[in-house]
Amino acid sequence: MQHTIPVSNLEKSLGPQANSMAQAIESCIHCGFCLAVCPTYQVLGEEMDSPRGRIVLMKSVLEGDIPLGEAIPYIDRCLGCLACVTACPSGVRYGELVTPFRAYARGRVERHAMQKVQHSLLTQTLPYTRRFRSAITAGKLARPFSGLLPDEIQTMLGMLPKRLPDYEPLPAVTPAEGPLRARVALLVGCVQEVLAPEINRATLRVLSTNGVEVIVPAEQGCCGALLLHTGDHSKARALARQNLSVITTDVDAILTNAAGCGSGMKDYELLFKGRPEAKKAVQFAHKVQDVSQFLAGLGMLPPPSLPQPLKVAYHDACHLAHAQGITAQPRSLLAAIPNLTLVEIQDSATCCGSAGTYNLEQPEIAAELGQRKALNIIQSGAEAIAMCNIGCMVQIRNHLQTQGKLLPVFHVMELLDMAYTRPQD
Repeated sequence: MQHTIPVSNLEKSLGPQANSMAQAIESCIHCGFCLAVCPTYQVLGEEMDSPRGRIVLMKSVLEGDIPLGEAIPYIDRCLGCLACVTACPSGVRYGELVTPFRAYARGRVERHAMQKVQHSLLTQTLPYTRRFRSAITAGKLARPFSGLLPDEIQTMLGMLPKRLPDYEPLPAVTPAEGPLRARVALLVGCVQEVLAPEINRATLRVLSTNGVEVIVPAEQGCCGALLLHTGDHSKARALARQNLSVITTDVDAILTNAAGCGSGMKDYELLFKGRPEAKKAVQFAHKVQDVSQFLAGLGMLPPPSLPQPLKVAYHDACHLAHAQGITAQPRSLLAAIPNLTLVEIQDSATCCGSAGTYNLEQPEIAAELGQRKALNIIQSGAEAIAMCNIGCMVQIRNHLQTQGKLLPVFHVMELLDMAYTRPQD
């Protein structure tokens, strides 16, 4: 498949990302391998709701053959899970096409009023921990009246947690226990630090136990991934610039324990391409690692044991497995825990439907995917489920509850922490 307009013409409207977008379009040979792994194609069965179909649509828009508004509903339904990238034999870099295309479409397509309200609420609250906490409190007060509110707001209220855990700031520096093996910076995250702050604390303890000194820059903020993946690149850059300015690259690695954040920070190179911060963004992105990737590479010290035997299934978060190619490392860490039996689930690498804010913006498709994931977990016979992404944890926990199965949902770091710190419980 060839693009028919020169890259120089694309650059007039797309900027420095035009070349990578054109290359992604050129690489697609219409083989159809992506169809079998695309969650929206599995649910909807429509060619235009597959990666191959969306590439045709985006190409047609950029060449002026169809209006942008004709393509946008199909682009909006894309989860951005990148399972197609893993399956593609031609190496199509789909993420480098769909992400800039969403930025191109932003402001050029008129959204209906409630879509604008929902997007504004999400982008003005989720990336900011204090605002997010306040929004959850306000949302709980509005719940009794949810039946009077638009569907988009009802969906958001339905996802609110029953309670928020207590919050305490993380220490600026957590020293290594024993001989110093590495020195890292940790991204705290925004949504995770509100909904499940215990994940970061478990991560600090596990790293410290493994001889790693952890720096937590106080002025850091949201990585910008949520805004990046919805096409709001201007705001994503503003958030990213803050992290570029306060998170030092003078460390062995910049760690994250949220798959979406890791993928987003590794995309800083693309986000700042052709801009003054480009060199710094490249240096930063090349330092970013998921904590499971880092620990596996460092060589994890053998954990003593879980308090009790536990059969655990592992779910592959899309932005860890497909965007970053990390699948073996979390499994190897779990398999090293005595008293833990690791089991596989059917279609582990298929999206659970969370996908950032997707389960709020496309609730019907997300619910179908969440139900499928929950049933696959239940059928595995697992007694608990582990993963490396807060969005997946919320989505899967909700759908397990819908199926009447109150299986515990853990982050991989939480299980390691249990094995290191409570072997005698």
